[in-house]
Amino acid sequence: MKNSENNKNYPNKWLGVFCGAYMGTDETVHELVKELGKALALNGIGLVYGGGGAGVMGAIADAVLENNGWVMGVVPKNLLETEMAHTSLDELVIVETMHDRKKTMYERADAFCALPGGLGTLEEVFEATTWTKLKLHEKYKSVMLLDNNGFWLSFIDLLDGITSSGFIKPEDRAIISRFDSVSALISTFKNS
Repeated sequence: MKNSENNKNYPNKWLGVFCGAYMGTDETVHELVKELGKALALNGIGLVYGGGGAGVMGAIADAVLENNGWVMGVVPKNLLETEMAHTSLDELVIVETMHDRKKTMYERADAFCALPGGLGTLEEVFEATTWTKLKLHEKYKSVMLLDNNGFWLSFIDLLDGITSSGFIKPEDRAIISRFDSVSALISTFKNS
């Protein structure tokens, strides 16, 4: 950890980012991640994420750090080695369980962004949304999907279909939104 060694301003707002431990097959994801990381740092927004050093997780942390931004990682003890915890973060919180990891991320973040990812990312999107719906967060916390080449379109279609079928209320469906650009996502987050 290097927070005591740097001269950075502590963020006023934190964005929780859900993302994969793999890079996936779409090479443009890496550029999207770099753009988001730079935008977070330049706008003084702190990143709170799963603490991994590989895949999209490692790439988003690196992008924020390369632009002198703040990064907090949260890793459960049993994943310290398998997820190859990032070693250059401002703050690394080691917790007991996956539930503790998510709870810590949910408490720190003011809202959430999901980048392309796998099963863990989907699970985090649903859980963070449910926590907002059930008012388990201390305040309303939106979930923003940052799209890359239509990655989230079928997911949005699924949510809209479930809403049309009456299993999700429209106001709960509105917790999750989709963004085509980093600038639109950052603008929405800053003004929330």
